[in-house]
Amino acid sequence: MKKLIVSTAALALTASFAMAADTVRLGTEGAYAPWNFVNDAGEIDGFERELGDELCKRAELTCEWVKNEWDTIIPNLVSGNYDAIIAGMSITDERDEVIDFTQPYTPPDPSAYAAMSADVDPSAGVVAAQATTIQAAFVAEQGWTLVEFATPEETVAAVKNGEADAVLADKSFLDTMVGADGLVMLERMEAIGGGVGMGIRESDGDLRAKFDAAIQSMKDDGTLNTMIAKWEVSSQW
Repeated sequence: MKKLIVSTAALALTASFAMAADTVRLGTEGAYAPWNFVNDAGEIDGFERELGDELCKRAELTCEWVKNEWDTIIPNLVSGNYDAIIAGMSITDERDEVIDFTQPYTPPDPSAYAAMSADVDPSAGVVAAQATTIQAAFVAEQGWTLVEFATPEETVAAVKNGEADAVLADKSFLDTMVGADGLVMLERMEAIGGGVGMGIRESDGDLRAKFDAAIQSMKDDGTLNTMIAKWEVSSQW
């Protein structure tokens, strides 16, 4: 009887480990509508919430969502605070040196400028961008005057209060901001970045493969394009 009890306990422990192994923590910023944001109920919402839940369903994984500030989102993935990043993160060579990426789940989103006047020249003024983004790197590479902020909302606020002449960000994000307090979109846009994918630790090749397969299945059956159109985050595949 004692052996049976021990064996049963061992099986229960093994089962709990198996269940834990199938629980994937998804890290996101929760501050970049329509990609990801916190709704009135205090829950992560947006395109990537819907996408992440569907990907986990197809990969037969249980999802848990973790909100994390953008400037530490990669270090906290590497340190194990969650298992994957799904936060509007563009695939770049620099980031790929630290983490791995799935195949992109959206094509590159155009980067656009917003300002308080339509005749602002970004190259001759101060441009605000969120720190450690492809937009901040682009402005720096041009040799323009760059001011960086921790959150996307702060970049827009900097333009409205006169700290910056324009903000450079994903067009889909700025679409949710223009029209408020006189903020307008400039005609100029930039094509930067290599599409948006999930960030995965380099040691988690099996997890990356599962999400790659789930993303491909959504591309193949058209549900990914439907979701992209619903949230208006980028062009379709």
